[in-house]
Amino acid sequence: MLPAVAKLCCGISYPHLRSMAGLQRTAVAVIGQEIAHLKQWGRIQHLMGIHAEPKQENSKSANEEQLFYIQHGQEAMRKALSMLEDREGWKVEIKESNGDVICSKVIPGSRTVFRLEAVLEASVDELYDLLFVRVEEMPRWNPSIKHIKVLKQVGPETVVTHEVSAEMAGNLIGQRDFLTVRHSCKQKFGVYLGGAAIQLESFPPQAGFVRAEDGPTCIVIRPLDKDATKSSFTWLLNVDIKGWLPKSIVNQALPQAQLDFTRHLRRHLSLR
Repeated sequence: MLPAVAKLCCGISYPHLRSMAGLQRTAVAVIGQEIAHLKQWGRIQHLMGIHAEPKQENSKSANEEQLFYIQHGQEAMRKALSMLEDREGWKVEIKESNGDVICSKVIPGSRTVFRLEAVLEASVDELYDLLFVRVEEMPRWNPSIKHIKVLKQVGPETVVTHEVSAEMAGNLIGQRDFLTVRHSCKQKFGVYLGGAAIQLESFPPQAGFVRAEDGPTCIVIRPLDKDATKSSFTWLLNVDIKGWLPKSIVNQALPQAQLDFTRHLRRHLSLR
């Protein structure tokens, strides 16, 4: 499940995260710049291919495929940030003694999304490295994930991954697998990680698993004011787990999964 992050509403006492509208505008502007650069890059590649040996059609097709994945990830990030910007309708589900807070909201379609807000003792760069650059290593420190494999590396900011959750005692939902486009946007003021489910003919649902669908979801990681060794971490968990489980069970299990993930992440950070 793609971890996602968002810090706003519910009167939480981290004032540097209350300007989510500005955060969204910045992210959308960055995404717009990325699209412009991609279009320019595509034109350059096309001009270079005019005098190249045959394979022009294959090259064009590959470029279009890459652009599709990148735009899919960018659009997921935009939609998830819009959910975070909307402060109406959130209610507090869990408040932990360490300051972690989980809020929930029902979105159109009657699905409930969950927003976890926390402060982690790690820099933005450390968390970006753990959650995106070295995403395949996540099962080493998070026992709730059996494996994550990068199926496609679409440039430095976008990947397509296959993820399988671990079969664990007490897991109310059971094992699921996920096929997800993950997109990152790294800026000096923080990091955005967005994602959403995708369908690939070359990688159909696997036997023995229910294929769940992520997103649109996102993570926002920002340096804590006056302390670059700590980061604010907000995770918007938006997932359709599929299957026939009652909503009451799903809505109980998902915020617990967020708490478990954050606990495992903190434990891993404490050992570095």
